[in-house]
Amino acid sequence: MSVTSRYRAAWEGFWSEAPGAQGSVFWDAEPALTAGRHLALFEPHLVDPGLPMVDLGCGNGTLTRFLAGRFPRVLGVDLSAAAVAHAERADPAGQAVYRVLDAADRIEARALHAQLGDANVYMRGVLHQCEPADRGLLAEGLATLAGERGRVFLAEPAEAAGLVLRGLAQRPEGPPAKLAPVLRHGIAPGEVADAAVPEYLTAAGLTVLASGELPLTTTESRPDGSRIELPSTWLVAGRAG
Repeated sequence: MSVTSRYRAAWEGFWSEAPGAQGSVFWDAEPALTAGRHLALFEPHLVDPGLPMVDLGCGNGTLTRFLAGRFPRVLGVDLSAAAVAHAERADPAGQAVYRVLDAADRIEARALHAQLGDANVYMRGVLHQCEPADRGLLAEGLATLAGERGRVFLAEPAEAAGLVLRGLAQRPEGPPAKLAPVLRHGIAPGEVADAAVPEYLTAAGLTVLASGELPLTTTESRPDGSRIELPSTWLVAGRAG
């Protein structure tokens, strides 16, 4: 089973219209403020840093390129072919490899694991965007890609982020310019209960090894010039033992 066609079409539409410049979409903040902070939490739990690193939900590849400067083999994957095309255009030097992948499709996830072997997986803000029926399948895909020795890092907006996003969407002057296209394509963030995130992972056979809270930085600012940040939770997971 793969993700719903509505979800796929929404993301394809969004990335087909998205500008190509780095920082032009709502969540495309500078890597030092996103993946850089996450790696400090992720790296101590890696069994083997030499395993392939998969950036799942790579979008335009900003964070994939950042990871490629720190790990020997990095693959950016995304459900959207338009997103992968953005990522490839932004990486003419070929720092990383990119491909279309539906990680909620068991056949596709198993095929990639057969090709790569166990992998470390980085995923930021993907689970909460999924349709509810797709979330368990995505967690299964993460477990398949990680295998026995890989580790998974997730960063997901917390429940409290829903209040922030709804407030932004309902402003009298309208939502911020970079949030508006997300809402227009019907991919407004879903509300995943904080307690449900680790439950999806454990149901897929993973053990949560570490977790905490860290603001999720966006590219938008408030009228006073301060950067909009979303409350978020992070988790590191892998096979027990």
